[in-house]
Amino acid sequence: MELLYLLVVVSLGVGVMAGKYSRESNEPIKFVESDERTVEFRISKLNQVWNKAIRMQLSPVKQAELHSDLKIQEKAELQWKKMKVEGMDENGEKEAQIRRNFNVILAKYGMDGKRDTRPLESNSLKDHDIKDGDIFEDPKLDKLWNKAKSSGKFSEEELLSLKREFQHHKDKIHEYNILVDTVSRTEEIHKNVISPLEGDGKEEQVQQKHTELKQKMRDLNQGFERLRKLSHEGFTEDSEFREPRVIELWEAAKRANLSNDELDSLKEELHHFETKVEKHSHYQEQLELSHQKLQHVEALGDKQHIKMNQDKYNTLAEKTREMGYKMKKHMQDLHNKISSQGLAHNEL
Repeated sequence: MELLYLLVVVSLGVGVMAGKYSRESNEPIKFVESDERTVEFRISKLNQVWNKAIRMQLSPVKQAELHSDLKIQEKAELQWKKMKVEGMDENGEKEAQIRRNFNVILAKYGMDGKRDTRPLESNSLKDHDIKDGDIFEDPKLDKLWNKAKSSGKFSEEELLSLKREFQHHKDKIHEYNILVDTVSRTEEIHKNVISPLEGDGKEEQVQQKHTELKQKMRDLNQGFERLRKLSHEGFTEDSEFREPRVIELWEAAKRANLSNDELDSLKEELHHFETKVEKHSHYQEQLELSHQKLQHVEALGDKQHIKMNQDKYNTLAEKTREMGYKMKKHMQDLHNKISSQGLAHNEL
């Protein structure tokens, strides 16, 4: 009997040791949800958003962008949970910001349950007719773009650069309107839950949000003024940067209270960042082309070619997501470095 007991113990011990050092136990854990989708994120609601995006069949580039935004959101939420455990964020400001950023993501990718009726902000009449040359859905932008395009001042390469700046400005207007809508809805919620004792504190938070929105509107006005000047005068030979996001950061840096040494250091960092942005844009283009090729091969039905192109597409999608996250995180850090308000400009 003792011998039998010893054999059982030894067998169990060998089983445990084998399990401990087996290949399976040393591989990274893949979390799997009940519907057997591989879980991308450590926070359940972010996985729900990601899986919804897949079901919605967002374009490959949009999916990659969303993945990067969700990774940044995940990092912020995990940091906030740590702060909460340590007794920080007593007034709930950081929590409110994180919730607002999450709502902005939902709205940005059309997953907030609302049909997007937010108009592009403009001082012009809203009821203008869309013409063939109107590509920016805003009369001021379209008028300026058509005038620049027909001016003869720009080479084909310069026109492409100018078009990128116009598109970036359109995107910034759209994001601003999403943020206004999100802040307004948050205010409505606060109005319904505020108690008389905490009213003053909430009022200060609301005022702070409106201050941030006003600053963003000033940035938009300055951005449009740059487009107007570019359209009339053309690009100068001493233009520091080509990418709109980098140009925006550089213009903000020149307006900030930075010393000449700080500006020189930042300029060098922005050149490195611009290379990163251009590389990411190249990967986005390649991802879109890879997706088109995969669709073509799938239509032909050749399983071997489908598998080969699917593997290439998956690898490219993963690389694009990774680069997008690093680029957005770097841009976030640069915003914080430039802004005297630190995290005040840390919005998507």
